Amino acid sequence: MLAERVFDVRGHGAFVTGAASGLGLAMAEVMAANGAGVTLADVDATGLAAAVDRLRAAGHAVEGRVLDVRDSVELRAAVDGCAARWGRLDAAFANADISAGPGFATGQTRLEDTDMAAWDDVLKINLTSVFVTVQAAAAHMRPRNTGRIVVTASIAGLRAEPLVGYAYVATKAAIANVVRQAARELAPHGISVNAIAPGPFMTNIAGGRLWREPEMVKRFADTIPMGRLAGTDEIKGLALLLGSPAASYITGAVIPIDGGTTA
Repeated sequence: MLAERVFDVRGHGAFVTGAASGLGLAMAEVMAANGAGVTLADVDATGLAAAVDRLRAAGHAVEGRVLDVRDSVELRAAVDGCAARWGRLDAAFANADISAGPGFATGQTRLEDTDMAAWDDVLKINLTSVFVTVQAAAAHMRPRNTGRIVVTASIAGLRAEPLVGYAYVATKAAIANVVRQAARELAPHGISVNAIAPGPFMTNIAGGRLWREPEMVKRFADTIPMGRLAGTDEIKGLALLLGSPAASYITGAVIPIDGGTTA
């Protein structure tokens, strides 16, 4: 069996949140580069326009949708619009998330210092918007008895991670179980639901400020058997696998991609 047939997404419609940069942009790019029509959604209008322009210049079929995923009505409308634009919805990547700030191991914050307004905002973006994306995507996929839903979790949701904040680890743990629950419900309808659980990647989360601090980069790198943080392109293979026909018998999985950290 040829790889191009197993991973064939030509003519498919895909939706990606948090797609103006980082992991979301890498997910959108690999789907588009392999023939899918992709809707990139992000609250960053400037970054989104630049990403869409670059992908179109490379000959890819993409469109941008400025979207604050905290608005559930607009989020559902964006998923509906993606399905209408490409004539179908085959893959949905619920990737948008934000940092909850540094964890107690950084020496910058403690349990008692958790800002509850920030906690609520992290829950809205990292958990509620993911659930709504899964909901909205399933509504399009269930009648067709096929589809791929991919959620960005984190290894911080699989174990304690003292370098990141409490709201982040809480939401990432929660969505890992949402994935398992949705996978059980949707499996009879040919829909796979899986999560990618990245370790530290060089992304723009928290405005990219974490990775502008050499000491912070070293502290994260020291926790990784491979001894380094990942580049965003390194998410592409797993994203294409889970967003394509190749994942026909993979569902309910939470797959670490972390340089051996959770091994």
